[in-house]
Amino acid sequence: MTTDTTGTAARDGEPRRGGPADSPFVRACRREPGPHTPVWFMRQAGRSLPEYREIRANVPMLESCRRPELVTEITLQPVRRHGVDAAILFSDIVVPVAAAGIDLDIVPGTGPVVAEPVRTAADVERINPIGRDDVSYVDEAVRLLVAELGDTPLIGFAGAPFTLASYLVEGGPSRTHAKTKALMYGDPELWHALCARLAQVTLAFLRVQVDAGVSAVQLFDSWAGALSEADYRRYVLPHSAHVLAGLAGAGVPRIHFGVGTAELLGAMGEAGADVVGVDWRTPLDVATRRIGPDKAVQGNLDPAVLLAPWEVVESQVRRIVDQGRAAPGHVFNLGHGVLPETDPEVLTRVVALVHELSARPAA
Repeated sequence: MTTDTTGTAARDGEPRRGGPADSPFVRACRREPGPHTPVWFMRQAGRSLPEYREIRANVPMLESCRRPELVTEITLQPVRRHGVDAAILFSDIVVPVAAAGIDLDIVPGTGPVVAEPVRTAADVERINPIGRDDVSYVDEAVRLLVAELGDTPLIGFAGAPFTLASYLVEGGPSRTHAKTKALMYGDPELWHALCARLAQVTLAFLRVQVDAGVSAVQLFDSWAGALSEADYRRYVLPHSAHVLAGLAGAGVPRIHFGVGTAELLGAMGEAGADVVGVDWRTPLDVATRRIGPDKAVQGNLDPAVLLAPWEVVESQVRRIVDQGRAAPGHVFNLGHGVLPETDPEVLTRVVALVHELSARPAA
């Protein structure tokens, strides 16, 4: 007997409910009612967990992303510990860029560092197309995870073209994105060529994950908040829209998330996602009005709140659950990733609290 991981398999030709496609998480993404508001946390598999720190000891980040068995174990850790409603693939947004031939490393305490930053058209040409064989370890990890997770959905993800471009142009993380903007404003033709190439890589990377069985995908545009709405629409939106449109027929919900994007929420919704992630700066009811009634929202507890006394955490969770009711679908999450110093027990309590506060009577 095989496990139905799609929720659409049939016995005797009749469709039956169940599986990840009928999970509270996927239902919320599709703006359908479910038994409770689903919860997962960005960076839920990571440095806040002692079991993660133990298994990652002496294994470089990129190397850990290329070991399917290790990826599987790390991805499963927060599902076991916290009882979250979805797992997210353990990986990094620069994994497909490295597979595309860019010489880079993820330096502890710094982040991605690019050996030869992009400056010219020849540099853009160095970014090769990728396919399944180039990231076969991701394909294998997803298939292992789908088999292990059963009815729990797995989220695949990738970095959006703007954020990837920023790393490649800056040579690493940046607070100002000055070099990125200088290229964007000073040589728009080169900028769009770079983002178009990265959009192709990103879309291919997400398609590998979808084909292997993920139940949803998230497109991270972590640094888009550094832009005005006008610049976002001119220099970024077409490329993110290309990625999201390329998955329109894939049958999985698409989530789009960025940090500091309060003024961009409407435009990000227009890019084509089914769910728009909201950071902690914008209340969810306000965000819903900006995004529109045809999108679910995800978010948006400030990760730093988790370091406060429990009564503060509880109050903020209650506020977000209440504000999320204004949206046609709500996935509870943080406004960015789990901080390394977070007590894992607090995350477990948050999951239980959200489920309790949002429990709906069975139909």
